[in-house]
Amino acid sequence: MKRKFVLVLLFCVTIFSIYFATSIESSVYYESALKSTIPLNFFGMHIHRATTTTPWPKITFGSWRLWQADITWAYLEPEKGKWNFATLDKYVELAEKNEVEILLVLGQTPTWASARPTEKAVYGKGFGAEPKNIEDWRNYVRTVAERYKGKIRYYEIWNEMHLKMFYTGTVEKMVELSREAYKIIKDVDSSNVVVSPSSGGQNVGLSVLEEFLEKGGGSWADILSYHFYVNPEPPEAMVELIEGVKNIIAGHNLENKPLWNTEAGWFKPKPFPSDRLGAAYVARSYILNWARGVRRFYWYAWDNIQFMSLHTVEPDFKTLKPAAIAYEEVRKWLVGAKMTYCQSDSQKTWTCKLTRDGDYTAYVIWNPNEQLNFQIPQDWQVKEVRDLEGASQKFHDAKSVEIGPLPLLLEDVVS
Repeated sequence: MKRKFVLVLLFCVTIFSIYFATSIESSVYYESALKSTIPLNFFGMHIHRATTTTPWPKITFGSWRLWQADITWAYLEPEKGKWNFATLDKYVELAEKNEVEILLVLGQTPTWASARPTEKAVYGKGFGAEPKNIEDWRNYVRTVAERYKGKIRYYEIWNEMHLKMFYTGTVEKMVELSREAYKIIKDVDSSNVVVSPSSGGQNVGLSVLEEFLEKGGGSWADILSYHFYVNPEPPEAMVELIEGVKNIIAGHNLENKPLWNTEAGWFKPKPFPSDRLGAAYVARSYILNWARGVRRFYWYAWDNIQFMSLHTVEPDFKTLKPAAIAYEEVRKWLVGAKMTYCQSDSQKTWTCKLTRDGDYTAYVIWNPNEQLNFQIPQDWQVKEVRDLEGASQKFHDAKSVEIGPLPLLLEDVVS
């Protein structure tokens, strides 16, 4: 009986130790984010048709993920040895002109190179399969990396390996593709940065990420990628998902590798009743991603109005909607600042403190569930309040402010 008790006690201690250690390790992302100045490239974007129907966005961002833009392997090498770089060359020129960094998504095997060339896929037959001959993959990766040496530094191995519509191979094969691509990309230019193939969502994506890391995939990436889709839930649901991903990463001793959200947004059906609340989703998403240690967030998408419900522009792809204005405004709030804390209270009111050089202090506040009267702490010394439309209001000894789902910025200086 005594031996059984000791065994049970040891088991409980072991489980607690693993949980505690994982929790401590996963906090590395959060703590390191709080020490860092928020850079412009944290604000990423997807633009699908920047060389045809979509004018360059009238907002500022620092990084651009090329996906669904006719530049994957199947488009670049539609026939063996016959290359078509015209579109990608134009994207590179646009990126240089507008001073944004490109993240190029690799993969999508052309039919001629596919291990299963008759298999149906969302973009073309065989596109979701791994290549039949690994040498074709190596040649593709090297050709692209050499052509764009010094122009494209960031490469993501594959898009959403957890979804059969994008990838139908095994995790073991994805690890192999990652390993071969990593070696080549680094051989071409050691300063290049390799981003792991993305997984995403709240269910199967986590298990695929776990398996990928378990099989050694993390060794072949400088950055770990995940798509933090929580549709139809609000942005606050991202917090739990991010923590879940961080725990998986920490469980494989990879917590010192940066974590990027390389794609997220809200697809149809529309989970919010108005464009103004959609704008709030954009702002809260960026604030919470940074607060929980995500180092880049590529919004999906600027010009996808068919699939997504949270639109940044009108159908003319020129006129800004509230979501785009909020993106621009929260970018102004965050870039160049440090976030010293971000937390919610018992009423679900979120408070995030920002600081800048020169004794600047500000607080971002919101409540996702209700309108309420927020009592301003006396030591905040608020002098001005800004909203997501860029409007500001001076404060004179005000002791409270009405808050709700749309974040407000409370500053201790007057612009």
